Amino acid sequence: MTEIILIRHGETQWNASETFRGRADIDLNETGICQSELLGKYLSAEKIDRIYSSPLKRAVKTAEAIAGFQKIKVETVDNLIDFDYGEWQGLTVEQVKDIDDVLYQDWLDTPEQMKIPGGETLENVLDRSMRFVVGSVIKCREGKIALVSHRVVLKVIICALLKLDNSHFWDIRIDNGGITRFVYDGNHAVLTAHNDISYLNPMNSRIANDF
Repeated sequence: MTEIILIRHGETQWNASETFRGRADIDLNETGICQSELLGKYLSAEKIDRIYSSPLKRAVKTAEAIAGFQKIKVETVDNLIDFDYGEWQGLTVEQVKDIDDVLYQDWLDTPEQMKIPGGETLENVLDRSMRFVVGSVIKCREGKIALVSHRVVLKVIICALLKLDNSHFWDIRIDNGGITRFVYDGNHAVLTAHNDISYLNPMNSRIANDF
């Protein structure tokens, strides 16, 4: 069995302002940097065999904070890149609502049926992300791997591992810096922890929206 540690990157200014990020290469803000430092220390007591990351720097820098304690290199993987928000990228939630409130409500009500103009679907994310997850587990066999990625990608992976379809997308919360764990043999996955942000307590930070 392989232990999979799914980790959402630290906060960016676009998270804080509820701006859709997508493929925009936004860096961590001060809060995100602090979150990543605490994350690396929190995981330093356990041995992680491989660390995979989305190629976007908010994820890479989060992964590097873990890798520094593990003395291993971060491996960037295109399959873990953020959801393509198309025409919504760079817009705030309020701006998207002003443009097309009905479409935004569809995103909240039936995300599994949505294709954002110029973007991709959750099914696209499922295909690319789970193809990599299964392959990495087969490659690792007995060991522990960390995957650092983004809100949409991680929600889709969690749904898939729990054998839930993408209609359950909004039933899962994953905060910046949140840690979710599974043991997985390539066929059957067992959830052992979800959205662990206990290590962030020293920051006394606000409770952010899941954005």
